[in-house]
Amino acid sequence: MKLVKSLLLGSAAGIAAVAGAQAADLPSRKAAPVEYVRVCSAFGANFFYLPGTDTCLRIGGRVRAEYSFGERWSSGQDMFGTRARGRIFLDARNQTAYGTLRTFIRYDLTTTTGVYRYGGTNSAANRFSGLNGVNQDDSIGLTDAVIQLGPLTAGRTASMFQFYANDYTFHGARTSDRQVNLLAYTASFGGGFTATLSLEDPRTTGRLGTVAATGGYAGLTYPDVVGQIRVDQGWGSASLSGAFGDRSTYSNPYAPTFGTGAKQDEMGWAVQAGVKINLPMLAAGDALFVQAAYADGALEYIGWGSNAGHGRVAAFPVANYGVEFGRLKSNTGYTILAAMRHYWTPAIRSDFLVSYSALQTAGFIPGSTKSYDPKELVASANLVWSPVSGLDIGVEVLYARTEFGGRIPDAKAFAINGKTIKSDDSWSGRLRIQRDF
Repeated sequence: MKLVKSLLLGSAAGIAAVAGAQAADLPSRKAAPVEYVRVCSAFGANFFYLPGTDTCLRIGGRVRAEYSFGERWSSGQDMFGTRARGRIFLDARNQTAYGTLRTFIRYDLTTTTGVYRYGGTNSAANRFSGLNGVNQDDSIGLTDAVIQLGPLTAGRTASMFQFYANDYTFHGARTSDRQVNLLAYTASFGGGFTATLSLEDPRTTGRLGTVAATGGYAGLTYPDVVGQIRVDQGWGSASLSGAFGDRSTYSNPYAPTFGTGAKQDEMGWAVQAGVKINLPMLAAGDALFVQAAYADGALEYIGWGSNAGHGRVAAFPVANYGVEFGRLKSNTGYTILAAMRHYWTPAIRSDFLVSYSALQTAGFIPGSTKSYDPKELVASANLVWSPVSGLDIGVEVLYARTEFGGRIPDAKAFAINGKTIKSDDSWSGRLRIQRDF
């Protein structure tokens, strides 16, 4: 019996050894190593490495809901408006032997209704709206698409001319706040001092229309040339910028006073100076902006286009009078503003804005020997609560007054009784709920 047990145990051991040897010869099925997303701290918070690369990426965005109330300009218009905006951006960066390589792209998608459709820089502003009965506007906008390598910037981004650029308050003041296609070089001198030279395409900032009923824009021969000297230090920032560009015109061949349609070479230019002062002695995050700008011909650099005034005025519709501000060298203007942000508590803040702007224009009021020469005063204040990080809930009130060099049609009553006015004012309000991530 012992002999039989020994034989059985020996046979089992031999079979196990053979089976083990055969199993060792089979291919391995080990799981592939998992490459976890790694945090990239080289460029600040919220960046991570793209797996398998040395590129650091940040993904972010914004959702904004707004509700605005303003004056009704006609029975075909609404007294309120709503806006919904979604934003998404990608920020990719690498360290290279030539400096930081950055690629940034941002899209804004917006739906607006009511008073937002009436033009101007304020929801209550409608001088001569042709949008009666149009209740909705959907848009997809490429706000930024830029490549930066060390001192070089190429693509679409904020103009190098601007400084304040509506950093505070909900509504837009008369100031340079534009996205343009550009090619720029920035030299750094240490201590926060920089100097930038930029070639910018003015046709990417908005429409360039006719200069008068008897003329129009000639084709551009060169891009706008923009320069800025800037300093950024612990106390705040300061900027001095200038721009000039081709604003040539051609005469209308159908107008007997011009006849041949000859080109008239003109150059528009603008200068701007601004300072931002940090006020930590009041509260953390407090700051004050003061800025002034002057333009000759290139009035878009101080925030003026074909519209004028926030108040109830019918100011020179292009279709009727053929005049557009910023389209003729003899149109000059200036704007000054002051804006302040104050934190009442870490979660509650307010923004305050006062701005004044005035133009001297070449266009005459129809039937008058007086020019439009608008003067505009804007004042606004808001109160914003941030209950959690990235969420703002705020209300803002805006007052605006516009005065003209002569009497012009009243947008609200002219079609009914031919009423004209020389000045007017308006109030508007806005509620904003916004989440940034």
